[in-house]
Amino acid sequence: MEIGATLDHLHLYSPDPERVARFYADTYAMPARRVGDEWICAAAGRRVGVSEGPAHRLKYAAFAFADAARRDAYASGIDESARVDRPDSSLVGRDDLAVRDPDDNVVVFTVRAPDAPVATGVPAAHAQHFALRTPDAARMLRFYHGTLRFTLSDRVLDANGTLRACFLRTDRLHHSLALFASPESCFDHQSFETSGWNALGEWADRMVALRVPIIWGIGRHGPGNDTFFMVRDPDGNLAEISSDIEVCAPERPAGLWPHEERTLNLWGGAIMRS
Repeated sequence: MEIGATLDHLHLYSPDPERVARFYADTYAMPARRVGDEWICAAAGRRVGVSEGPAHRLKYAAFAFADAARRDAYASGIDESARVDRPDSSLVGRDDLAVRDPDDNVVVFTVRAPDAPVATGVPAAHAQHFALRTPDAARMLRFYHGTLRFTLSDRVLDANGTLRACFLRTDRLHHSLALFASPESCFDHQSFETSGWNALGEWADRMVALRVPIIWGIGRHGPGNDTFFMVRDPDGNLAEISSDIEVCAPERPAGLWPHEERTLNLWGGAIMRS
């Protein structure tokens, strides 16, 4: 059973936080404002924070429950050994739960009611998933699936049976977190889910109009079956728009995929993390 939270926002580190914030503000139609030492980009359904720090690292990732009672019920089942102090951010509440994974990524569980739709001139898009690269995918899977109780949707194994990637969900959508085996531990990408094929095309046209190169896609992932394209922000982080991701039944068994390009893109080439 899914825990019932959704990805609320990511807070990135950057050597030049204003530049990265301006990118998300312009490219993804998320007006930016400075709050103390951080930049906050926000629109209906999607938020990104940026603070000064090393590139390709998360300050934290935040999942939201619909109300405090659900967050607190979830928190009561999380072992004290996984908990850490809440990160300093205007987007984090004083009663929110913060944990640290084996690669030192911080994950926050907060409360937020769904945003009301707002007409902005671009198709609706909401924060849907993010991905991490890790030298020990099996260990990270044990943490997110075992300790945090995320639901495993799919695994990717190589010919030797070694875990090379996995996809975990916190609600009915196929994954809110992807883990990719890699020599390094770092942030990989974030994805905003839009309403369908036509909306995906409108977002792609927006990138072209802004002269932001599409560096992967348009394609279709195997796990999740979503159509997508990706660009890079000024720090080189991948940022994705996807659509039509699989909606999982509660009893859906975890799937198994081979480690090959076609798994990551049924329509062509793929970015292989290892």
